[in-house]
Amino acid sequence: MSRLASVLITNPVLEILPNSFSDRNWLPTRQLWLLILSLAYLCSACGRASEAQSTGKDAGKKRPVPVMVATATQKTIPIFIKATGTVEAYSTVSVKSQIGGQLTGVYFRQGQNVKKGDLLFQIDSRPQQAALMQAIAAKAKDQALVKQSEANVNKAIAQVNQAKATVLKDVAQANNANVQAQRYAGLLQQGAISKEQSEQYQTSAIAQTATVKADQDAVANAQAAVEAAKADVKNVQAAVVADEAAIDNAKVQLSYSYIYSPITGRTGSLKLNQGNLVTANSTDPLITISQIRPIYVNFSIPQRMLPDLKKYTSNHKLEVDVIPPKDSGNPVHGYLTFVDSGVNTQTGTIQLKGTFSNNDERLLPGQFVNVVLKLSEIPNAVTVPTKAIQAGQQQQFVYVVKPDNTVEMRPVVVGDAVNNETAIAQGIKPGEQVVIDGQFNLVPGAGVQVKQGLGGGRRQEAAGRR
Repeated sequence: MSRLASVLITNPVLEILPNSFSDRNWLPTRQLWLLILSLAYLCSACGRASEAQSTGKDAGKKRPVPVMVATATQKTIPIFIKATGTVEAYSTVSVKSQIGGQLTGVYFRQGQNVKKGDLLFQIDSRPQQAALMQAIAAKAKDQALVKQSEANVNKAIAQVNQAKATVLKDVAQANNANVQAQRYAGLLQQGAISKEQSEQYQTSAIAQTATVKADQDAVANAQAAVEAAKADVKNVQAAVVADEAAIDNAKVQLSYSYIYSPITGRTGSLKLNQGNLVTANSTDPLITISQIRPIYVNFSIPQRMLPDLKKYTSNHKLEVDVIPPKDSGNPVHGYLTFVDSGVNTQTGTIQLKGTFSNNDERLLPGQFVNVVLKLSEIPNAVTVPTKAIQAGQQQQFVYVVKPDNTVEMRPVVVGDAVNNETAIAQGIKPGEQVVIDGQFNLVPGAGVQVKQGLGGGRRQEAAGRR
């Protein structure tokens, strides 16, 4: 009631009231008093609001609003995806020994870069050298047996030829003996000779026939001896081949005494030092070598970005930039080389890999890096700082500073946003200056005073020249 009472005292509308409320003839009802007081308060409030609005307009014309501005620029802006990735070695090899023995030499330092073919370890090779010499001696022995077997074959062949010649001679003698026996049998019938003489020739003919049969058997035996000698040659030749295989195996075992780097890369922690005994094919490797030139960066993107990824990978090879944490240098450039065949159902992401030359070795396996996958770029795009864009009831707008240091509310069509900049598809021309700070104190046509800041210095100098 104190506020209503002050209105009642100061407002001229109430001057019509009588000087004394003791006059019972003019005393209004309670409802009428409340109505009169309410009307008086409303009139007073409207008066003050009108005065304040008039004062605000006058102040806006007299006092410019401090703002910060930026210049709209035209340039090529990239479209990219940001992610966090992990550096992964291009290839990793665990070096193990294939033979057992004493480690007699270590020819590198742990953590050192090595090239493919560099000597890393040497293992005591005397057992392997002895095995090699033994295999060589066995081969020489079997080669001598081969020569002996071949000589036996030749000897057996000569015996066959001799037996065949004997057969021919005995066959001729047997034929002659048969002819003599038949002739003397005729003479016996004529009584020209005695029976004893005829039987003598018959016996000689039978003996010669038996000799021929024996000679033929001797030829068969000699031919069998030739085949046996040839079989011996083959067996010994097979032994020589086995000896050669044993020699090759001994050479391989001897080569295992020297362990060379299979790839170019960086060595890890050394597991055994010189003088230790090495176990063949042990579970723990002697050293692990990681190839870091080139190198992979493994990262993932949400599955909702797959359509964009497929769209842009179909046209060209996508670039990937990575920045190691707390590294003030330039980004490391590479290319997208791997897209996984499926989406991880637990995370809803798909795995990607970029390949980097890494010649300066800024990337190391296991390192976490910031990844920027460049999908495409927008050429000749007009851009303004994102904080210059305001949301209106119908569309977005920016405040443009005109040459007379007043502002214009300009509707804009917004494109892609990259970092802290937004492409303007329509509404802003290159070189125009837009307000980036102080927009909430502006109305269309309001005067502004450019503060020092992003793009503000040039604008303020221009205002001073005018």
